[in-house]
Amino acid sequence: MTALAAAQAQSHAGDDEETATAPRADCIADSAGGLTFDVTESGEPGLKDAAYLLLRRREAASAEDHVRLPLSPSADGRLRAALPSSVELAEGRWNAYIQVAGGEPRRLMPGLNDLRSLVDRAPSGSRGHVAVRIPYATKQGNLSVRSWLRAPHAEVGELGISDDAMTVQGRVYGTVLTDAGYAQAVRRAEPGLVRRAEVTAEGPEFTFSLRYGPLTESGPGPWDLWLLPAGEDGPRIRLARLLDDVPDKKTIFTYPVVRVDAADGATEAGPYYTNDNDLSVRVREARAVEEAEAEG
Repeated sequence: MTALAAAQAQSHAGDDEETATAPRADCIADSAGGLTFDVTESGEPGLKDAAYLLLRRREAASAEDHVRLPLSPSADGRLRAALPSSVELAEGRWNAYIQVAGGEPRRLMPGLNDLRSLVDRAPSGSRGHVAVRIPYATKQGNLSVRSWLRAPHAEVGELGISDDAMTVQGRVYGTVLTDAGYAQAVRRAEPGLVRRAEVTAEGPEFTFSLRYGPLTESGPGPWDLWLLPAGEDGPRIRLARLLDDVPDKKTIFTYPVVRVDAADGATEAGPYYTNDNDLSVRVREARAVEEAEAEG
């Protein structure tokens, strides 16, 4: 074995050993939006004496982007920290660390996530906002928490796809749907370009249909979807799907696209979820779609 190969093998062995001994946290989510973290004992000095679970928002700019939760022994010998639903987390991705008093924070690795309470979750909305926290494993294998805080919130339910339109069903939280309510699609590159859709409401439940034709007339580009539950005089709410256990829906929830022929060429349109799990409609040239599919 060459000196370089030996050094690389020693380095990889060190990485494997560090991964094996790094603290891990099992997470339990409750239906109110709280999280419980159970951290394994790694043998680190001082871990049982004065340790904290630190949540730090990515690209943190102030102390408000740090939440420090005390760790205390639990009945099964592990260390437990609780993030109550009453503690607000700003929207974004929060990296999870363990920190011993006087020491540097160390990234936590994910253990088992019990997210059953998040499936088909239906909060009351009585607080005027909806708080969502979903723990997940990053691409690097670390533990992070995806957080949303919407006040009010328009939750997307079933999507129906027809030959020339899509139908959206959903529920509003933290505000009231009125007869003046409607939905709108806004072209992202031209915020002044808006297409309106009439809403049918029954209590907090709403339904609307959006035709693709008027969207494709402006050429390729995404359109973002909004709900105005009281018309121009009320709030303007971004449509999103947040109330489940899937932190990143863009590649998980996929929908059929519809081909729309026009004088200046064919386009394809269809709904998708953005990186923030907001609902949008993508309009692309049909040829570009076919080439992308051919490239895999």
